[in-house]
Amino acid sequence: MRELEGALAARIESGAARLCHVWLLERRDGVKLGFTDHDRDLEFEGVVCRAGSGWTLGSGEAVSGMEAGGWSASGALDDEALSEADIQAGLFDAADVELWRVDWADVSARVKLWAGTLRKIRREAGAIVADLEGPMAVLDRVVGRTYGRDCDAVLGDERCGLSAEVIGGRRCDRTWRTCVEEFANGLNFRGFPDMPGADFVLTRATGGVRRDGASRR
Repeated sequence: MRELEGALAARIESGAARLCHVWLLERRDGVKLGFTDHDRDLEFEGVVCRAGSGWTLGSGEAVSGMEAGGWSASGALDDEALSEADIQAGLFDAADVELWRVDWADVSARVKLWAGTLRKIRREAGAIVADLEGPMAVLDRVVGRTYGRDCDAVLGDERCGLSAEVIGGRRCDRTWRTCVEEFANGLNFRGFPDMPGADFVLTRATGGVRRDGASRR
């Protein structure tokens, strides 16, 4: 159970609390920004939290232990705070984010709901969505590459090399056959199709089969 500060707990108990969400964001270059779903700007922790941004709380999960947890927040693109140029320049990548629940009439009555980092900003239905991840998410990240038969690139990314126009509405199951026959992209295949698997280990020697070291594809 989350511990509430005395002032906030008392106001919630009395029904007098007027609550809203506040997001505090600090970029890697030290720039601090604030957003709120209240109907007017709030000053919180020395930062003016903008109501005009339209930020609202999206889906999220707060978990304990070793699980990652995360939230999302959505709002309009605000040129004074989240400009397209700054987003494209990566200035918000891995920014520190805190989510608070505060009494807008007295922001000293507050409770921190969550803290983590901004994983990415994406567009959705004419607005921007900020995907946030908890501090344990770093444990879920894959570092380096693993050997496997299937391709470990994402369809359409830099390693795949295919453009959206070439992909069209097609899907990829990450196999060598699909990469070559469906997309003619074998040069960029990021797997190891000749790697022996369980089927190879379980095979037995037979006669009459040519064994000259040629490709198994």
